[in-house]
Amino acid sequence: MSAERIRVRGLVQGVGFRPTIWRLAHELGLLGDVRNDGEGVLIRLQPGDPNDTDAIERFCARLRAECPPLARIEAIERTPLDGRLDTTAFVILGSDNSDIHTGIVADAATCPACLAEIRDPTNRRYRYPFTNCTHCGPRLSIVRAIPYDRAHTSMAIFPMCARCRAEYADPGDRRFHAQPNACPDCGPRVWLVDTEGREIAPAELDAADAITAASRLLAAGRILAIKGIGGFHLACDATNSATVATLRQRKRRFAKPFALMARDLDVIERYARLSDQEAEWLRSPAAPILLLERRDDPTLAPEVAPAQSSLGFMLPYSPLHHLLLADWDRPLVMTSGNLSDEPQCIDNAEALDRLSGLADALLLHDRDIVNRVDDSVWRVMDGQPRPLRRARGYAPAPLRLPPGFESTPQILALGGELKNSFCLIRDAEAILSQHLGDLEEARTARAYRATLALYGELFQHRAEILAVDRHPDYHSTQLGRAWAEREGLRLIEVQHHHAHLAAVLADNDWPLDAGPVLGILFDGLGLGEDGTLWGGEFLLGDYRSAQRVGHLTPAALPGGTRAIREPWRNLLARLDETGGWEYWRARYPGLEVIRRLEAKPLNVVRNLTARGLNTPRSSSGGRLFDAVAATLNLGGDTLSYEGQAAIELEALASQVLGALEGRTPAPESGYPFALDDSVRPWRLDPAPLWEALFCDLAHGEEPARIAARFHLGLASAIVEMGKRLARAFAVETLALSGGVFQNRVLLEVVVSGLRDLGLKVLLHRQVPANDGGLALGQGCIAAARATDA
Repeated sequence: MSAERIRVRGLVQGVGFRPTIWRLAHELGLLGDVRNDGEGVLIRLQPGDPNDTDAIERFCARLRAECPPLARIEAIERTPLDGRLDTTAFVILGSDNSDIHTGIVADAATCPACLAEIRDPTNRRYRYPFTNCTHCGPRLSIVRAIPYDRAHTSMAIFPMCARCRAEYADPGDRRFHAQPNACPDCGPRVWLVDTEGREIAPAELDAADAITAASRLLAAGRILAIKGIGGFHLACDATNSATVATLRQRKRRFAKPFALMARDLDVIERYARLSDQEAEWLRSPAAPILLLERRDDPTLAPEVAPAQSSLGFMLPYSPLHHLLLADWDRPLVMTSGNLSDEPQCIDNAEALDRLSGLADALLLHDRDIVNRVDDSVWRVMDGQPRPLRRARGYAPAPLRLPPGFESTPQILALGGELKNSFCLIRDAEAILSQHLGDLEEARTARAYRATLALYGELFQHRAEILAVDRHPDYHSTQLGRAWAEREGLRLIEVQHHHAHLAAVLADNDWPLDAGPVLGILFDGLGLGEDGTLWGGEFLLGDYRSAQRVGHLTPAALPGGTRAIREPWRNLLARLDETGGWEYWRARYPGLEVIRRLEAKPLNVVRNLTARGLNTPRSSSGGRLFDAVAATLNLGGDTLSYEGQAAIELEALASQVLGALEGRTPAPESGYPFALDDSVRPWRLDPAPLWEALFCDLAHGEEPARIAARFHLGLASAIVEMGKRLARAFAVETLALSGGVFQNRVLLEVVVSGLRDLGLKVLLHRQVPANDGGLALGQGCIAAARATDA
């Protein structure tokens, strides 16, 4: 039988793929060779026994079945070769530095085999915090170029000792070509310093090593900056209320919940409810933060997650974390190492400069972090884990584009302003960057530009088309416009909510030519086609175009961006437009919310609104949540983080409703909305809810029940609007996206109601519903338009 050339595409480098091929070839008596190159893995094979005619067929079947745990095979392409290979063995060849068309595997949590080694006193890697193999360890965070070889990573400065080199060279060893392979004799080291940079000897704390010393400082109530895989964390004892409060003051993060890390699932289950599905997700190689329903455990510091019904937990995902938490039967706060809104520190010198005022000591190491990678955040909603932030453990694993996108030019989609990520389109796949943050912060904007340049080089991506949001003031839009003009590139501006719609379509493998769906897109705001601010939208569309067929009734935003930070302004505007402020003050003079509003500069704000000065109108779903939250004084006068009021309103509602999978509350149980189909586009008007809500306030109704009634009323109104629009436009599929649909209560009631009507519902699965998914949608819209050009 003749030989074959086999091309394997996908995530197949740095995951033990070639050793698997080597093992299978030897077991099946096959001859030839394998190598990494810019397109993935290239194999040449022939049977050692010319009469074994199906050996290569069996090889391909077993390769798919026995694929290494971190690998992902996208395609196996087989081509016959003339004659037989001149070889008597099967060997692994060095990498070929050809054009790059392959991907990089995301950083992966410590595998069970490596974990067993660092716990075994007889093993040479006992308590070594940089233990890894081809099944686990850093990838994106340390890589500078493809092919993913040691010389292209931050491990290049650590020459392997003889024993590590022997493992690295042995195809039968799980560390064969594990690029970060190291041991205590040749690899990175970890040490503890004070805020002046002076090294603290472990003996000073009666400890055997720096990690044990760090653990003792944490137990003593200290705050530590800890260098991890993709950046620094600030850590402290999550049961020490005074320490957590101190961390909040130093970090200037006054209300946003802190993430937690626990040694094992038993510890987590003391503080949060945990299903089998959630436990499996926490234990996955990605090891994300997972939002879990909290238990009322009095030992957890209330400052960890004030006014929250959930807690964000993760398990240790590096040997250093495992060693640090080994003796902890309670969780640690493990929040990003930065001042509020700044990017996470990744460099030792930077950490000493930026974090010394926040931490009492720093646990450092000398393996450079090349790429900043925050922790990913997921939440189980409607029965499935769904991403809220896609970063460590997931990026930059490529996403296959749906059918119809096989031939697209190279496209760079630059994303939005908040929760930014960008997206490279090429070879019928999308490479979505890790979460980068809010570009309105100067340090984040600089990191964004640096990461853009790195990805361009890493994937040898040369954009032919740039895709940006239509909003002219976004940093990403301004960058894209200047770039396109400078390089003579085609620029495609994409409406914000159309991008949300395209993102959820691509996330569900919706084919390019499958026809339109009804998108229900609720978020903070985005610039609409008519120049106003949208945010509660019903769009009929696909990748190519979208028509606005319905929306929430717009309301004024007194003070513009100040109305986003100060929810009482939203409430005042809506009351003024629904009966007038004087009506509400006269009808409900004794209500606490009226007294709070009377203490504000109402005349100034109302005069500005009446004159139309700095008072844009918006159909924003997020701002409606803020206005309702303001009636209950959630978030206070000024919010300390984006979405705070809405998140606290959901937490209140969940006390009454909990998870609503599989059941639809009766429409009359929620506050009323009005649907006006006599205008085009149709309008969903929240005005009727205010009288019902204020009546509940006047009768002393519990805040949790008021929050629940608002959620149920809005959900019922969305379902009714969705049903009627679907019938009017003869569609059976609806797609939900936008940050508001990260609200589990709202999402599950809406989805249940729509499914009860026999409608198909598309939800996000791999990218966030918030603006972290915008770039995928922008890229797909640009690709669709380029395909049609």
